[in-house]
Amino acid sequence: MIHPLAVSHDFGVWVGALLTLMVFSFLYRDNPFYKFAEHVFVGVSAAYWMVIGFWTTLWPRVIVPLIPEASRIVSSDTPLPERDLSAVVPAVLGLMMLSRLVPRLSGLARWPTAFVLGTTAGYAVVRYVRSDFMHQIQATIGDGVLIPAAGGGWNVAESLAALVTLSGTIFGLIYFMNTRRGGTVTTPAARIGLLVLMVTFGASFGSAVMARISLLVGRLQELLGDWLGLL
Repeated sequence: MIHPLAVSHDFGVWVGALLTLMVFSFLYRDNPFYKFAEHVFVGVSAAYWMVIGFWTTLWPRVIVPLIPEASRIVSSDTPLPERDLSAVVPAVLGLMMLSRLVPRLSGLARWPTAFVLGTTAGYAVVRYVRSDFMHQIQATIGDGVLIPAAGGGWNVAESLAALVTLSGTIFGLIYFMNTRRGGTVTTPAARIGLLVLMVTFGASFGSAVMARISLLVGRLQELLGDWLGLL
């Protein structure tokens, strides 16, 4: 028995369904419908993040500290904060960044750009040393290879997993240190490291494919369920 159509009367559902079909039209070939959906997605995303940036950064960190009375616009019961004139510094740097829009003043944008790049690089060095170096070593070694069980003895499953992680990391490092130009592997341990890397990349690729398939399933459920009422 064929399920009767129960097309949705919700305007938002229709907009989402039509935009989804426009995106799927790219499977046939590039066309104006796909370009329209692409431009809508980029424009809406840019506008969304601009609004988020205004209310989460510009408003609480610049406007309200400089003009405390502005906080009453959002809520009349909000207590007035103290004026913080130090917020002038990021405000001036932000305005200097916009000077690139004026050809005569475009040179002023170099100063805030240099400041942003310098501070970001400084913070990134500390963050990457912690996350990509110290934390990776801690995650690899952890509490050691032999993991004690709660009731005494050793937890065989977790110990085996820790051993595989540690040995895979070591063999992977050996591969990078014992590979000549052109990809020639020089030692048996490096060949094991190559296998470890292939398994790792394959698992990562499989995870990415499954994530994309889940997105596709979600769109099909919206088309066949929320829009057409077939599910």
